[in-house]
Amino acid sequence: MGLLRTQGPLTATKAAELLGESSASASFHLRQLAKYGLVEEAGGGQGRERPWQAAELFTDVQSVTDDPQVAAAAGLLHKVVADHYFAGVTQWLDEMNSEPQQWQEAGQFGDTLLYLTAAELTELGDQVEGLLDAYLDRIADPSRRPRGARLVRFLQIAHPLLGPMAGERER
Repeated sequence: MGLLRTQGPLTATKAAELLGESSASASFHLRQLAKYGLVEEAGGGQGRERPWQAAELFTDVQSVTDDPQVAAAAGLLHKVVADHYFAGVTQWLDEMNSEPQQWQEAGQFGDTLLYLTAAELTELGDQVEGLLDAYLDRIADPSRRPRGARLVRFLQIAHPLLGPMAGERER
């Protein structure tokens, strides 16, 4: 789905080539994603040569639910996605010294500890999303990308600390 959002629309053949998978595997997975409304046909072509596109710019997985099976599935999906994100961070850290100095300096890595209420953390997340919204049109419209722009993953991860470092938890 990430490829469809950044490189798409793509045929199963092209997606397979980019992912190092077989066309049959890519075709199967695209059909499965379409079954759940995550991707859709972009029009034109037939069979493995028909193009697919992401149905939405973002995938929202509801993880707060009273259904334990849905909560478990959402938790597993979030862990798989987090592994993917952190593999990308590790790749950047391994290769950043070979990047131009301006990109080495622009890259960000660190954390900030804050004491926040749940409402304040929600508000902070909304503010960050508002800042990012100004750049989202560049994904679908390459003409809006300034010269020298590169695709950047901006991770949003904020959660209450757990364990000994967290101190006393609110009850």
